[in-house]
Amino acid sequence: MLRRLDRIRFRGHKREDFLDLAESPNASDTECGDEIPLKTSRPSPRDSEELRDPAGPGTLIMAAGVQDYSRTEFDRLNEIKGHLEIALLEKHFLQEELRKLREETNSEMLRQELDRERQRRLELEQKMQEVLKARSEEQPAQPQQPPKGQSQASNGTDRRCQGLSSRVQKWFYERFGEYVEDFRFQPEENTVETEEPLSARRLTENMRRLKRGAKPVTNFVKNLSALSDWYSIYTSAIAFTVYMNAVWHGWAIPMFLFLAILRLSLNYLIARGWRIQWSIVPEVSEVVEPAKEDLTVSEKFQLVLDVAQKAQNLFGKMADILEKIKNLFMWVQPEITQKLYIALWAAFLASCFFPYRLVGLAVGLYAGIKFFLIDFIFKRCPRLRAKYDTPYIIWKNLPTDPQLKERAGATMSRRLQTTSSRSYVSSAPAGLSKDEDAGRFHSTKKGNFHEIFNLTENERPLAVCENGWRCCLINRDRKMPTDYIRNGVLYVTENYLCFESSKSGSSKRNKVIKLVDITDIQKYKVLSVLPGSGMGIAVSTPSTQKPLVFGAMVHRDEAFETIFSQYTKITSAAASGGDS
Repeated sequence: MLRRLDRIRFRGHKREDFLDLAESPNASDTECGDEIPLKTSRPSPRDSEELRDPAGPGTLIMAAGVQDYSRTEFDRLNEIKGHLEIALLEKHFLQEELRKLREETNSEMLRQELDRERQRRLELEQKMQEVLKARSEEQPAQPQQPPKGQSQASNGTDRRCQGLSSRVQKWFYERFGEYVEDFRFQPEENTVETEEPLSARRLTENMRRLKRGAKPVTNFVKNLSALSDWYSIYTSAIAFTVYMNAVWHGWAIPMFLFLAILRLSLNYLIARGWRIQWSIVPEVSEVVEPAKEDLTVSEKFQLVLDVAQKAQNLFGKMADILEKIKNLFMWVQPEITQKLYIALWAAFLASCFFPYRLVGLAVGLYAGIKFFLIDFIFKRCPRLRAKYDTPYIIWKNLPTDPQLKERAGATMSRRLQTTSSRSYVSSAPAGLSKDEDAGRFHSTKKGNFHEIFNLTENERPLAVCENGWRCCLINRDRKMPTDYIRNGVLYVTENYLCFESSKSGSSKRNKVIKLVDITDIQKYKVLSVLPGSGMGIAVSTPSTQKPLVFGAMVHRDEAFETIFSQYTKITSAAASGGDS
């Protein structure tokens, strides 16, 4: 066997025919300087004996082959292990998404309702069987027949009574049966409406329907605004004169009712085919864009984006209005709600001590002067409006829920920074200079902080996360085990979220995320296979399809509060800078 291997080994060219790697003129320093170190050493007597022995080289080749084979098998096992870990983590992610989908679709509620219906059907079937069984038992057990004379007389009277009672019941049911059925109590049925799947065509059509339906209301509001802005001087002057005379003589309510009747009459004539272009208030013309029939794929895609943007902005404005009204009545801004409180008390006392005619006259005159004169002046003079227009000031200063959340996050970050700076100052030694103090904050185990992450020198971790939070970064966009999950330390600076990989090597394994680029941040708890009770933080960015998860965090809540407060601070500063 050894001889055969020896023959195979010496079957090719001799050693002297090949050009030595160290003597090759084309060998570069980068290729062989680091990975293939060359050592010229004199052969030992033992090696010369092995070379002379014909069995020596064969044994070395077999050992090298076995070692290479075992190494490749070990690498394959590690690769399979990594893929299994990825599959296990993806399973947990998908289970969490499935649970959220089940909660959104209320499948459990539908299943419970189906079980109740089945139970009700079984009860009804059981009752039907009992009734049929009772009837079958009553039929054979008939009473003994009395004598013929008595039976005929009793049968006659019974038939008369039954006929009379059946007629009365029939007459009563025909007259009042429908009303009796209306007052019958029935259990409420919880009907679940089936939701249509998302469709771009359906979304575009619904937005167009909404625009067409809201067009009369928006046109009427615009025309009223034009009347208040004295768009047509003669029309506004006539309307102001008529309104003030009607209020002074107590005919304001009949005037508005007459205008409503007149508008309905005009609408009736228009529906019958009459062409009437007259309007009570002046109309403001708008440029109508003609609808395109043949659209390309890019134009259709842009149309869907425009519709989605309009829907987003519309829902945002409606949410802002509702949240401001809610915060006004919930004393979220006490100094603003206090003004409304005093005004309501004044109106209540005025309605109690003054006659309604006088109160109505005062309210009507104030509304007319405010609508026709004061609003006109305030719209032409914005600085005057910002100082003296009380309803406008109250509405602008009312906060929405996102604004309240940003304020709470900013105050929380200030408190954390204040407490951390105080604790650091109290624990710092007396002879520590400012430069040494700054150096403690932006240095890690591997070197300077700004050099590791390629940042500026003023970027350093916050005082709360001076030593960072140990965690593992799960990048679900990657499929290789070495790129899918990495262990390391997470830091937060004033403008960045930095992850330092624990593996020694190039800085490409580190991750730097701008806080401004973060689109969503939320707590995540599905990684029960990882330490730290599976606590994690999911961060979404435009450059990733799936959110980045910083899992296996022991101090997850502290990290989340710090990151979220810094994120809200940066976004609010960017928004204020853009507005200015």
